[in-house]
Amino acid sequence: MSAGIPLEELCQGLKASDRSAFEHLFRLFRQDLLRYVQSIVREGTVAHDLVQDVFVSLWGLRETLDPSQPLKPYLYRMARNRAYRYLRDERIHAEKHVLVQQGVVGQRPAVVEPDARFEETVLCQQLHVWIADLPERQREALVLSRYHHLSHQDIAALMDISPRTVNNHIMRALTALQNHIRAFEPTLLEP
Repeated sequence: MSAGIPLEELCQGLKASDRSAFEHLFRLFRQDLLRYVQSIVREGTVAHDLVQDVFVSLWGLRETLDPSQPLKPYLYRMARNRAYRYLRDERIHAEKHVLVQQGVVGQRPAVVEPDARFEETVLCQQLHVWIADLPERQREALVLSRYHHLSHQDIAALMDISPRTVNNHIMRALTALQNHIRAFEPTLLEP
């Protein structure tokens, strides 16, 4: 809900081209979507642009919305798809650029890790690395659950899997992270 207005009512308003309902939805979801997209693309400016695109698309698709369907997973799915499409396009562009520079066809360039954007503790930095190394579906379920506070039901709708599979992905991710932490600093997980 936003300022006492039920989400379904905002969605109905959006479907009816109510700009006020659109603005409410924008204010309600913008920050969360921005954090989610930034966790995927790792670039604040790019994340901002992609989230803007999501809302522009939402406005364009407003007449096709079904107010009885949950809007939150729909928005997250749109954001996820835009983020992964951006990463795919950037990877392809970078690979082509390197191949052109090297004058070599068929070789894949080494992946360059992004620079750290802010100082963190060594453990926190390691944790980010370990999360990034998780299998894609485990990482996505974990990030949506722990960082974006989506329910298993919403994550299941977003990822097109069952809530039980969401739980399995999260449990496997947490087990892997605990194993990394134990190997890194065994005393951290002691009671």
